[in-house]
Amino acid sequence: MRYSKYFIPTLREVPADAEVVSHKLMARAGMIKKLASGIYSYLPLGVVMIKKVEEIVRQCMNEAGAIELVMPSVQPAELWQESGRWDFYGKELLRIKDRHNRDFCYGPTHEEVITDIIRSYISSYKALPINLYQIQTKFRDEVRPRFGLMRGREFIMKDAYSFDVDDAGANESYKKMYDAYCKIFERCGLRYKVVEADSGAIGGSYSHEFMVLADTGEDFVISCDSCDYSANVEKAPLKNEYKPFAGEMKPAEDIETPGAKTVAEVAEFLKVPDAAIIKTMVLNVDDKIIAVCVRGDHELNLAKVKNYFDASIVDFATPAEIFDHTGSPMGFCGPCDIKIPVYGDFAVTEMGNYCVGANSKETHKINVNHGRDFQFEAVDDFRNAEAGDNCVACDGKYEITKGIEVGHIFKLGTKYSSSMNAMFLDNNGKRNPFVMGCYGIGVTRVVSAAIEQNHDEKGIKWPVHLAPFKICVLPLAMKDKDVVETAENIYKNLTDRGIEVLLDDRDERAGVKFNDAELIGIPLRVVVGKKTLADGKVEIGVRSTGESSETAVDDCCEEIVRKLQELSA
Repeated sequence: MRYSKYFIPTLREVPADAEVVSHKLMARAGMIKKLASGIYSYLPLGVVMIKKVEEIVRQCMNEAGAIELVMPSVQPAELWQESGRWDFYGKELLRIKDRHNRDFCYGPTHEEVITDIIRSYISSYKALPINLYQIQTKFRDEVRPRFGLMRGREFIMKDAYSFDVDDAGANESYKKMYDAYCKIFERCGLRYKVVEADSGAIGGSYSHEFMVLADTGEDFVISCDSCDYSANVEKAPLKNEYKPFAGEMKPAEDIETPGAKTVAEVAEFLKVPDAAIIKTMVLNVDDKIIAVCVRGDHELNLAKVKNYFDASIVDFATPAEIFDHTGSPMGFCGPCDIKIPVYGDFAVTEMGNYCVGANSKETHKINVNHGRDFQFEAVDDFRNAEAGDNCVACDGKYEITKGIEVGHIFKLGTKYSSSMNAMFLDNNGKRNPFVMGCYGIGVTRVVSAAIEQNHDEKGIKWPVHLAPFKICVLPLAMKDKDVVETAENIYKNLTDRGIEVLLDDRDERAGVKFNDAELIGIPLRVVVGKKTLADGKVEIGVRSTGESSETAVDDCCEEIVRKLQELSA
């Protein structure tokens, strides 16, 4: 490809709304252009990158026996009402109406549609197992889209769905997809970790996330320093190793705390550590108001609360709901003398003589003790795991690293097939619901994650298999006949070998060409200049290492092929 005939609108300035590295570099490299919040146009270089990831995904999915199809992006409400997700999915579901005032949604995922397809065409166990996948644009109306393609509202995703006769078959399908995902991310040249995860709005019995490790990631990965256990922060469980408080209980008393509302403010006012305070979090659990107490230096885990109650929706109560059920203004709620169930985290059980909200503005209660001043309905694991917590699988300690979720696989069981009456006849002639699995990869997110993991201050450093072009040929003097002819010959030779080459044939200064090549992140750079050419040589540079060397013109193409093979290994 000739640079002068291509469309790569690089930018020198970083867009004002770009927060993370991938967003900044994708915009500057002319890969994306923002149209609206969380919605982007993919410019030619961006399309190339997406197609690179899609090609690797298709190869690995096909090798695993999955079959490609394409389903409509607009879905009728009736299917979602059948599965029970129309009301459950929440505000992320973009609901629309057609001219006849019928309800539809723009699909964020396709469990309902694929289940409808399978129930329409497969009625016997003899047609199972089967795994169907698509690569398609999705839409989720994120409350706070940010970070470019990392958390956009419109994005490209690969989603696959398996159907089996029983759990044993579903486990085998799950393992095939697990292995296929490992191959995909390895072929993409990414460093990743597989972690146990919460199933969220998709549902199902268990799931795993595939995390690309990056310091700029927005997800936290919990892993053990002694064994191979790992999970995301929503999932990582904690042991109940806390001993009940055995000290002397002091008399409880109310204390005015003017201007102190947060844990940090109250701790400063009382001159106590955050860990001596209990946060009472009022929650709406499937329209039932409850309270959960966690230690002041710990974070409540809504996913664990949701799983404990087997709830569809868990959210923080509104200020009005808090006042109606506790008589307390927001920020001063406590567990004493309220008429809603109060639950406690494991860590609270060993606390005594602690501080809580007094259910009165700018007032807290000190020397509070559960069992005397109030009762817990139950105590369980309701908080986020932290670095230094004991591993649930061994005697090791948890560590925390940052990552970017690029893939998520779920064992769904019969969640959708049962609710949508998707049945098959087994070998005894009995009707059974299909046992399902679903498997997603954020294609556009993989592109962003690759940049987050591979960049420097100059720009992107693409892994070879993802690079839009493998080689960039830079003639530095476009008015010099020998320079241009040499560059053209190298370009033709490499192109004839089937290698993707970008010839920068623009009449621009050397600095502009170097900067754009490094910004775009092309793995190898061939510089043809008058000075080196006078000695019969060209310069070959490696983007990932910054190394460069001079090579004879006659040998340069073979040397380039050799270096490409090294980088691809």
